[in-house]
Amino acid sequence: MSDKEKTGRLKRYFLQGLAVLLPAAVTIWVFIWIYHLIQKTIGWAINEGIAFVWMELSGLSLADTEARMRVERFWVEGLGSMAGFIIALIIVFAVGVILANVIGKRLWRSTERFIGIIPLVKQVYPYVKQVSDFLLSQKEQTKFISRVVAFEYPRIGIWTIGFVTGEGMKWAVGGKEKELFSILVPTAPSPLSGYLILMAKEDTVPLDMTVEEALRFVISDGVITPSYVIDEARRGK
Repeated sequence: MSDKEKTGRLKRYFLQGLAVLLPAAVTIWVFIWIYHLIQKTIGWAINEGIAFVWMELSGLSLADTEARMRVERFWVEGLGSMAGFIIALIIVFAVGVILANVIGKRLWRSTERFIGIIPLVKQVYPYVKQVSDFLLSQKEQTKFISRVVAFEYPRIGIWTIGFVTGEGMKWAVGGKEKELFSILVPTAPSPLSGYLILMAKEDTVPLDMTVEEALRFVISDGVITPSYVIDEARRGK
């Protein structure tokens, strides 16, 4: 076997191993990132509270620096910190259950109205909420994105997919009106960024593809490809 064949075989083995291990490694990394995010934002406060309650129930004085450090070492920095993470997950789940009923929705709407009158906060909160709703809510995705379309861009013969975020705008050319779509063209692999284009409705082809499928296609750089054939006969519908 030649050196070139050996190198090619080693390369193939490495890529096969990488293809098997990379998805699992990335998945584990995502869960670890979520864990640390929750711990840093919510979990640490819960753990501090648990440590305080533990000292009170144990009859330990807060002035006892050594005892306080020993308790915090377990509940805040050690294995006990998992309690804060678990309680944070329970709180998030409980909030979701409460907001699923009518009374919870009314209470949250009242809370949001109050937030909307707080100076500075009202300039930031609505936009953060729109982004989070879009990322986490299928209903909101449908609300902001009416459909997924394909179109030839940036030149004839090259197809691009985009999300229709608005329609109804008219464009007059030579006395003839054309309906325009506002289309968000996402960038890969991060669909959070992209650019907006205006395109005539007749130059687009609607795709029988959900927003979730389109996002997976973009995030995977086209690796996860929906089994779909672009039908030219549907152009402009």
